[in-house]
Amino acid sequence: MANNVLKVNGIAIASIAKINGETDTDIAKLNGEEFTGVTDAHTLISSQTASSSSSLSFTSGIDSTYDVYEFHFVNLHPQTDSVYPKFIVSTDGGSSYGVATTTTYFRALHGEDDSPAALAYITGYDAAQSTDPMIMGEDVGADNDQSLSGMMTLYAPSSTTYVKHFTFDTQNSNGGDESSRQFIAGYVNTTSAVDAIQFSFSSGNIDAGEIQMYGVATS
Repeated sequence: MANNVLKVNGIAIASIAKINGETDTDIAKLNGEEFTGVTDAHTLISSQTASSSSSLSFTSGIDSTYDVYEFHFVNLHPQTDSVYPKFIVSTDGGSSYGVATTTTYFRALHGEDDSPAALAYITGYDAAQSTDPMIMGEDVGADNDQSLSGMMTLYAPSSTTYVKHFTFDTQNSNGGDESSRQFIAGYVNTTSAVDAIQFSFSSGNIDAGEIQMYGVATS
């Protein structure tokens, strides 16, 4: 595959300035193959940067253009200590939020002082047909160097046939000075298109951080 090619005739790709006298930026084809077909599968659609924000919302760009959407969380820092990051979706462009959602939740935990060390399913953090914001992490610390990072994957949000599946893989430094990694999955129980999503903390503002929304190419 093209994205696995590291060298041509023993020369590192990054070092090649010209091929047959043509600068690499001007080459449209190589052996008849279009370079335009070799692209990153991820397309950045939009991003939101927090600044003492009560929430970050994506109310456009979630449609049938892509079958898979990813939300990348980059150092979401809470205003309040030991709070829970949450999300909630909409089927009317963000005019209202809260669609019945079912989730599972387990996490790995390890303290800076080597205690505790645990891996467990957390029944208190999952949901069954809830219309409240869903937990996507736990006890995020508010120390100056603490935050949450990770990713949500949302599958086929524009489908009018199936429920909307999602997964989370998030990591944070929590209020107890522990590394907490969360694995969350579930589905929004609607056959209506999901077209907006909102992220917040259980208390206080999102003091800083960024969320990036990507569309993933279907082929």
